[in-house]
Amino acid sequence: MESVCNLPIISSLAWLRKSFSEIEPILRNLHAKHGPIVTLRIGSHPAFFIADRNLAHHALIQNGAVFSDRPKATVTSKILNSNQHNISSASYGPTWRLLRRNLTSEILHPSRVKSYSRARKWVLDILLRRLESESESGKLIRVVDHFQYAMFCLLVLMCFGDKLDEKQIKEIEEAHRRFLLNLNKFNILNFFPRIGKLPEDRRKLDEGEMVSLCAEFLNAGTDTTSTALQWVMANLVKYAHVQKRILEEIKGVIENRDENEVKEDDLQNLQYLKAVILEGLRRHPPGHFVLPHTVTEDAVLNGYVVPKNGTLNFMVAEIGWDPNVWEEPMAFKPERFLNGKSNNEGGEVFDITGSREIKMMPFGAGRRMCPASGLALLHLEYFVANLVWKFEWKTKEGCDVDLSEKQEFTVVMKNPLEAHVSPRF
Repeated sequence: MESVCNLPIISSLAWLRKSFSEIEPILRNLHAKHGPIVTLRIGSHPAFFIADRNLAHHALIQNGAVFSDRPKATVTSKILNSNQHNISSASYGPTWRLLRRNLTSEILHPSRVKSYSRARKWVLDILLRRLESESESGKLIRVVDHFQYAMFCLLVLMCFGDKLDEKQIKEIEEAHRRFLLNLNKFNILNFFPRIGKLPEDRRKLDEGEMVSLCAEFLNAGTDTTSTALQWVMANLVKYAHVQKRILEEIKGVIENRDENEVKEDDLQNLQYLKAVILEGLRRHPPGHFVLPHTVTEDAVLNGYVVPKNGTLNFMVAEIGWDPNVWEEPMAFKPERFLNGKSNNEGGEVFDITGSREIKMMPFGAGRRMCPASGLALLHLEYFVANLVWKFEWKTKEGCDVDLSEKQEFTVVMKNPLEAHVSPRF
């Protein structure tokens, strides 16, 4: 059954001022009472909130051509995304296809991704040195700052092709942060002097479009990955047996080698590590909602008509916490992703794209799924493996890790992880 809430104008304005994190618990209660579709009348168009994996699959996979458009941008948003000329905000059509194809055939092409292995090694070494230096004091380390800096170094290098010094990185990072907070004084052009021209249809991209695409690349790859990395490491600190099992798996792969590091080629043999990453993304998705979708024409979903230009919001966290799919959904149990294990270990044959069925969708699903999901998984696996191999991670004696959440650009730890980090070698 659907719940339709027709809000008066004053109430509508109040809803518009709320963030998704503020309305998420309200939506949970409405879903529990009324079913998988909740419709709120906010402004001139209805907003549908979907918390059911089967409905998400029906809309995004089976009927993707109809459900893959984006809402029209507000005046402010048009400035930030150059009138919807980037991949995440572009209307479903030829411009979006061209921009996405350019990204996937160039910087996200497997051969290009592999060519950045030296860049990942360079950034990993920076991160390890920073952690080792700070660990010498014996004090707790607030690790999220180091994670964000490392991810930003990597994405800047991939975006502009240069290894910048720390001062330059900090300048770009400051501009990036102000961009995310939508401050009026933001001027990203001051920090992007080396952007090359890219083709779009039969013309060159203008400066604003190039800035929008570069900002999108940095935004999508920095905060989401550093947030996911912090959530995973927080659970490894909280559950020492998981950290130990990753360590033992790594030993089994590289113990007969002289090199004292986990290489990217080793990752394919670290199945438990992969399970830990997937469980981290299921239990703590950096975004609890995908970007809003709209329909290109009147469509039917679960027997209800979604009118043209109606907005659909898919509740990522709720879908990944479905107790009908996941046993003890709020527990951190990587074993559920280990293929071929006995039933009592919860083995899962899993497809992160959701093409067969959606069980979780941290990267979205269907035609508007994040095109860099493979790159994100590679970064998470590579950095987690080496952080565990190089250091022992513990919390303060007698204390526990607080997994409370709060909404920033992503859904982050309310109390950022602070850990004792001790070199293993």
